[in-house]
Amino acid sequence: MSLESQSERFIKALEALGGRAGNQRLQGELGWADGTYQRVKGHLLATGEIAVGRGRGGSVSRLGSQAAENAEPVPLYAELRGTTQGTAKSIKTDHVAKVRDARSGGYSQAFNAIDKAMRNDEGLASELDYAEQTSWLLFLKYLDDMEHEWADEAALEGKTYAPILARPYRWQDWAAPKIADGRPDPNAVTGSDLIDYVNGKLVPHLKSFKDSTIEADSLQYKIGEIFSEVSNRFRSGYTLRDVLQIVDTLSFGSSEAKHELSELYETRIKRMGNAGRNGGEYYTPRPLIRAMIEVVQPQIGETIYDGACGSAGFLCEAWAQLRRDDLSAKEWDTLQRRTFYGQEKKSLAYVLGVMNMILHGIDAPNIRHANTLSENVMDIQQKDRHDIVLANPPFGGGERKEVQQNFPIRSSETAYLFLQHFIRKLKAGGRGAVVIKNTFLSNTDNASVELRRELLASCNLHTILDCPSGTFQGAGVKTVVLFFDKGVPTRKIWYYQLDPGRSMGKTNPLNDADLAEFVQLQKTKAGSEKSWTVNVADMDATTCDLSVKNPHEPEAVAQRTPQQIIDDMLARDVETAKLLATVRGTL
Repeated sequence: MSLESQSERFIKALEALGGRAGNQRLQGELGWADGTYQRVKGHLLATGEIAVGRGRGGSVSRLGSQAAENAEPVPLYAELRGTTQGTAKSIKTDHVAKVRDARSGGYSQAFNAIDKAMRNDEGLASELDYAEQTSWLLFLKYLDDMEHEWADEAALEGKTYAPILARPYRWQDWAAPKIADGRPDPNAVTGSDLIDYVNGKLVPHLKSFKDSTIEADSLQYKIGEIFSEVSNRFRSGYTLRDVLQIVDTLSFGSSEAKHELSELYETRIKRMGNAGRNGGEYYTPRPLIRAMIEVVQPQIGETIYDGACGSAGFLCEAWAQLRRDDLSAKEWDTLQRRTFYGQEKKSLAYVLGVMNMILHGIDAPNIRHANTLSENVMDIQQKDRHDIVLANPPFGGGERKEVQQNFPIRSSETAYLFLQHFIRKLKAGGRGAVVIKNTFLSNTDNASVELRRELLASCNLHTILDCPSGTFQGAGVKTVVLFFDKGVPTRKIWYYQLDPGRSMGKTNPLNDADLAEFVQLQKTKAGSEKSWTVNVADMDATTCDLSVKNPHEPEAVAQRTPQQIIDDMLARDVETAKLLATVRGTL
């Protein structure tokens, strides 16, 4: 359907609802995916055929309708904030362009301003602290924006909305109180009083949602879970007040806003991963994730699982691949609620994952805060299994012996336990793509050999991608990606040795172009200078060694041992002595 036809349908549906309707109601009436709805809505705003209604992105009005004629013009600053105070009488194209131009750099400037303010607080010392504190503040601002939208929708339908957060815990009560004209309240609590309120009242109240909510997948439970794991690290209430005022300028009222915020948040997570300490645990290079998804090819209706989801990079990228503008309302609901599942043990990573998925457009992420390895793999039932596993489990670590008891192949290597878990979490015919240390392919210890034997027997390990050093910044190990289908034993393995032709590092990270050939050749598993196929029948059945040995590489010159070098030197000395004796005899 063309944009003109979609615009005509949008207007007809809006007029049928009386000339004004909430975004959620109108989108449901049209049966469009969020991307389609927002694109058409943006076009009609730009051409001046509709105007933004009251509330935080809550509704739209048909220009010329009674609702629009009775309203006051919307000031530019309110458009930028996403908190319009009335319905516009007319929105000119140049006005919309100004709003769009201001927004394009506004969010980036806001994030930079947040960082600058945080550096002044002695309680915040690193990128990890910045990410954690930004996350819980963004989460509460997101919740406030959504509550306004849900309240508007309920009002348009003649219903009463029961807010999740009541006074005095709402965002507008403590974080961003306003005076009558909409400007920030100069008398808002700050300093030590603000810190005391957050630490002594707000956070304990939000924690209580975990105990008062039964459904673990509900938004209320996630509020309690998040604030049971994060704490306010600001020591200066004045710094916190500055940051609150900046965060309040951000809006979650549209897909475009969420998209830009998600990109900025991804940049923050990446920066955190490069900052040292244990930040690298939370960031897998997105080009590698996208290549893994291209090979696995998820489809709408399938479930995708990551039992070590960290900042949810795999789930967010899978979401980005699956969402399209032409999805039906049913398909959209399936993507939102019944597609992406994850678990994460560490508190900060859990919060980052939830917030990252929200910013990417998944309103209620199915991520649980739990130690995946505490589940006995023999207790996994069919209802617990998934169609696809995408993961980069942590290496090393070393779980306690009681945790190792949950696995038939016991090992102190955390990644080996995760791999057993992933195999059993897949449905028959399910597809997996898992990052693991390359030493897994050739280690001769019992756990490594047994796990390789199980993988080859229970799954079709059809592809192994050998990643170069430096793929994971700050990691001192080489990695491979295992691609496998559950339910059929392995007969042949296609290898690809990734060689970008340069040294990898912070200034030279992996990019999509580096993986383009791999993705293309993998479809047919074609041979090349970087790829080859190995028959499992030709492998050593005793060790099941899966080492990456490119047959197209020239044979390396054998290195001589020290003893061989000495022997060669002595032999040359003997030859030299003989030659000198011959020369002497001729003199």
